Amino acid sequence: MPGPQSEAPLARHPSAATAAPVGLPHLSSAGSALTREIEILDEYGQRRTIAIPIERPLTVFVDKRELVTLMTLGSAPELLVLGYLINQRLIAAPTEVVSITVAWDVSAAAVKTHLGIEHLEARTAKRVVTTGCGQGTVFGDLMAGLETIRLPDAATARIRQSTLHAVLEVTRQQDSVHRRAGSVHGCALFKGAQLLMFVEDVGRHNAIDAIAGWMAMNGVQGHDKLFYTTGRLTSEMVMKAAHMGVPMIVSRNGVTQMGHDLATQLGMTLFGRASNRHFLCYCGFDRFDSEPEPMRPSVRVVSSSGHEG
Repeated sequence: MPGPQSEAPLARHPSAATAAPVGLPHLSSAGSALTREIEILDEYGQRRTIAIPIERPLTVFVDKRELVTLMTLGSAPELLVLGYLINQRLIAAPTEVVSITVAWDVSAAAVKTHLGIEHLEARTAKRVVTTGCGQGTVFGDLMAGLETIRLPDAATARIRQSTLHAVLEVTRQQDSVHRRAGSVHGCALFKGAQLLMFVEDVGRHNAIDAIAGWMAMNGVQGHDKLFYTTGRLTSEMVMKAAHMGVPMIVSRNGVTQMGHDLATQLGMTLFGRASNRHFLCYCGFDRFDSEPEPMRPSVRVVSSSGHEG
């Protein structure tokens, strides 16, 4: 059987725009192969070799107590774990963590905190299995903090249609595991049309958590940023982006009713079905500077007899 293919983790991150917080945790650098080659039989009866993503479990231990097992591609495991803890509101800042050490030989991530996480067992007792690919899990009180979220107003954080087109073009040209092997989701953080961070994982919820971890480690705020995902905009994705302070989300996919309702409640702008120059703005129109393209003329169908169909 063909073995793993050696490659660098697909997590792109230019230098951060703001100063990193003091007292950041030490993160290991657990590299791993992202794809493996297998032999397939296609519709023409031909055998050939293709690449498929490697999905692996990562069990997270916080101060030696098992918390959760995440199914992941493993492109940025330390950032994934840090972002997961932040997005689950188990920690408020990365400075609460001493270290995160990932060891793939035992499929585990060991998190050491300075003072422990108060009432960890009670706060993680109720779990909700979400619609996230790779079976996402959130803890029951995640929704409780939504009323405290204050996103920037529409005058401060907005986007032009030309900028949206530029974002879609950048993501279209992005080298990715999905392009080589499929079966993964990609998430990206933009400031205007500038790509700040790109991560792929088997689930879009993992990819957004890794971006949250990167933001925390680099002191990057979300108020003037745009979040892009290839996955659908569910309530989980909207909640996480809101907790990260990001007011605008773009998806190559669509939106669920609960995702739409939450975004409307929070004053967020959602774009979906976004590809090439096409998109739908679902809500938050006041943040969007529309630059409408000319309508294409309708096509008339004329039958062979000369009559319009």
